[in-house]
Amino acid sequence: RAVVVTSAFTFTSPSTNFVKASPRFVSRHSNTVRMSTTSSDSDSGVNVNLNPPSIQLSDGTSHPAIGFGTYKVGFIPASASSAVATPETPTSTETPRTAEECITDALSVGYRFLECAEFYGNEAQVGQAIQKSGIPRDQLYLNSKVWTTTIEQGREAIRKQFFQTLDDLGTEYLDLYLVHWPVPGKHVEAYQALEELQKEGKVRSIGVSNYAYEDYLELKEAGITVKPVINQIEINPF
Repeated sequence: RAVVVTSAFTFTSPSTNFVKASPRFVSRHSNTVRMSTTSSDSDSGVNVNLNPPSIQLSDGTSHPAIGFGTYKVGFIPASASSAVATPETPTSTETPRTAEECITDALSVGYRFLECAEFYGNEAQVGQAIQKSGIPRDQLYLNSKVWTTTIEQGREAIRKQFFQTLDDLGTEYLDLYLVHWPVPGKHVEAYQALEELQKEGKVRSIGVSNYAYEDYLELKEAGITVKPVINQIEINPF
């Protein structure tokens, strides 16, 4: 489940985790991903070391151009579209391999950017894999998103969930935190909560997900002080 980032504003598919640039917001980049293989004692006999280029975001931070998406990794929530459309708690199922096992594998072959979310339901296991890996925090790029049910509860609920994510992932800060969906009448306050967390030094970059241009205008007209560095949306080739 590789996540490929080609620009500061990105589109991503939960089912494929493939990300490509939006021509409306950013220019195209010609960077390529470099991968090398070496022999190892692992079960596969191959150790893949990823050394992808990074993308400089509008706030000056660097974003890895390839990463590992954690949607449906060890835990399968209901589809995002059905969860948004209905008020009921989405059903979920367990998968044959745990998220901890999958993330352990991802980290062992060189992935350092992990794309997470409250809705994915597996951040605690992702954190367990990170802790056991022994990889220094400054070598990782951790991204998460706050879900609609939390956004609907307001600013304090968003803050509570954010710190739960920090605890689950075993980190003192996030590299990137996003509003997962532009919940009508609520998403502006949600984004303002993210601005506060950034001011407190708890997250380095903030952005949005699944936003249309009109949703972004709502943020702008509300007087946000920090422009979103990312707009992550679904692109599904199937």
